[in-house]
Amino acid sequence: MIAIVDYGAGNLNSVKKAFEHLGAEVAVTTQPEALDAADKLVLPGVGHFSSLQALDGTGMRDAVLLSIGAGKPFLGICLGMQWLFEGSEESSQAQGLGIFPGRCRSFPTALKSPHVGWNSLAIRQGSRLLRNLSPDSFVYYTHSFYAPVVEGTAAETEYGTAFSATVERGNVFGVQFHPEKSGATGLRILKNFCELPRC
Repeated sequence: MIAIVDYGAGNLNSVKKAFEHLGAEVAVTTQPEALDAADKLVLPGVGHFSSLQALDGTGMRDAVLLSIGAGKPFLGICLGMQWLFEGSEESSQAQGLGIFPGRCRSFPTALKSPHVGWNSLAIRQGSRLLRNLSPDSFVYYTHSFYAPVVEGTAAETEYGTAFSATVERGNVFGVQFHPEKSGATGLRILKNFCELPRC
């Protein structure tokens, strides 16, 4: 079963429907104890980085960390991926998980922001989440802040500057784009996540 973490932000239903389309058993939850029964975790995110502080108040942050420590595959989507970094310029008070180094930053003022629409992936070799994808695959973005390119970057996208489109470390995965809005390519990525074994 895949647990989708609900902290009151955005695109939960479209993510749930995408996984159900693939035949996955999915449950949306606000309860930390519900993560114990899950095989995999997904944190979709839309909105301001500070909204992630809601995870601290419910105990969900600690429950997610325990599940990750137990080897359960975790997927952060958009803001959910940014949460995997140390923090963001968008909210200096809110702390990320720090699984990946660095802070998320806003796009240069010369660029139109938010970055909305289709853009290509430059996929690095060995990505498990992006396996069997065409190297010039396009995915759908909508975001004003971006994560730096780090050792764990599995794919980059260019929009005025290069940023992490996908990150991977052990059983932790993140995508800056919205796979649930990325057509057949997005469904392939979610299917790959469904097929990941527990570490």
